[in-house]
Amino acid sequence: MIDLLNLNKLKRQRLSSLLGIALDGSRLDGLVVRRTNGSLEVQQSFSVSLSLDPLTADAELVGREIRNHLDAAGIRERHCVVGLPLKWALTTHAEMPDLPEADIASFLQIEAERGFASDVATLHYAASRVNVPAGKQQALLVGIPKNHLSLLEQALRAANLKPISFSLAVAALQPPMADASNGALALVIGESHVGLEITCGGGVAALRALEGALESEGGRKVLHADLVAREARITLGQLPAALRESVRRARIFGPRDLAQQLADEIELRLEPMGLKVELVTRYAANEFGFQLPSDAPASPALSLAAGSLAGRKAPFELLPPRVTPWQQMAARYSSGKFRMAGATAGAVILIACGAFLFQQWQLIHLRSQWNAMSPKVHELEGVTQQIHQYRPWFDESLRGLTILRQLTTAFPEDGVVTAKTVEMRDLNVVTCTGTTRDNPSLLKTLDRLRASGGVSEVRLVQIRGSKPPLQFTFDFHWSEGGKNEN
Repeated sequence: MIDLLNLNKLKRQRLSSLLGIALDGSRLDGLVVRRTNGSLEVQQSFSVSLSLDPLTADAELVGREIRNHLDAAGIRERHCVVGLPLKWALTTHAEMPDLPEADIASFLQIEAERGFASDVATLHYAASRVNVPAGKQQALLVGIPKNHLSLLEQALRAANLKPISFSLAVAALQPPMADASNGALALVIGESHVGLEITCGGGVAALRALEGALESEGGRKVLHADLVAREARITLGQLPAALRESVRRARIFGPRDLAQQLADEIELRLEPMGLKVELVTRYAANEFGFQLPSDAPASPALSLAAGSLAGRKAPFELLPPRVTPWQQMAARYSSGKFRMAGATAGAVILIACGAFLFQQWQLIHLRSQWNAMSPKVHELEGVTQQIHQYRPWFDESLRGLTILRQLTTAFPEDGVVTAKTVEMRDLNVVTCTGTTRDNPSLLKTLDRLRASGGVSEVRLVQIRGSKPPLQFTFDFHWSEGGKNEN
């Protein structure tokens, strides 16, 4: 089976442009990045507040709203990378023993089942491994409810988008493999909270959404720097001493005014911990291996798209793999107790194929017999037509009964719409009166009648009454030939 991450990597290498989307609460930010001649060009962008919640509203309606915003911004790019809200993430830590690489996935599965508060079967999770001094490792496991991911993916596909990666927006701003992220604490100011990420030892050591650090008062956002500083100290204190001592910088991302305010207020609070506060508003030169516009502000959407075009692997890849029906069947019947069932199914398929081949042989044999007798049949048909020329003319189509049959099949069987009278004029113009319990059922009946062969110009002449049953009259034209059975 092809590894999903490798498949997405190959797909990204072939793309020259990509849509980066970052979802944070009801806020949706996005932009299109194009790769040309060793540089990245930022094209269309948008920043909107969704009126529908992707987790509670109908996916088709959410997709339609997203599509409307994309059309308004002139965005036609379909392939996208998506930054998920940090609030969706559940985290747990695991101490890594000295194991062969082939056994790591099984070990992390066990740790996920033991560490997450919810059933791991309902989560899609990924892990980031951190190198601890003295040759040890620990892993941070991040789990997202599968239902959240499924609903978001359905909404994006309804918006005519093709997601190739789901990851955390905060991890895209400060990826652990970047030089600037080595031994750093990132604070990302979002729509309703402050995201906290600690990167060191080549991985992500901690992730948290600091609730209550950002509030709205009278339409204005208020930051609580003391709460942010306290939670930062607590989070650092939970790390192994060797990792904690390697963190020397606090990098602040977000809207410039709020980021500057947080930097000014938190600097003295973090100084006793040996942390130097750094306000990040622009990208470093050649940060993604490509030249970026000098005025491009640091944002999750741009980091997602630029990092993906540069071939940078997301620290947490959370896009669920697309499992084909064949893979589902193979996984179901691969275990020993289903082998007999699989063999039985194979035997049934073999018998069915044999029956099909026998049927084809019979068809070939009958076709050869028909080819032998067809000249005589055509000769007899010619004689029959000549005989008909000397008989009284009549029409065999039973036009009146045919009209009644078409009209009857258009009416529903549950009696919601019933006919009282049917009048035919010259077996061409038909008028029908009757009663209906509701308008939609009557309209569906007329639609079925319009779809019938030989029926044209269906017209609702009259509908009377304010309460059921309603009385109606409609007429139509019949255009097929036929005979009068009277």
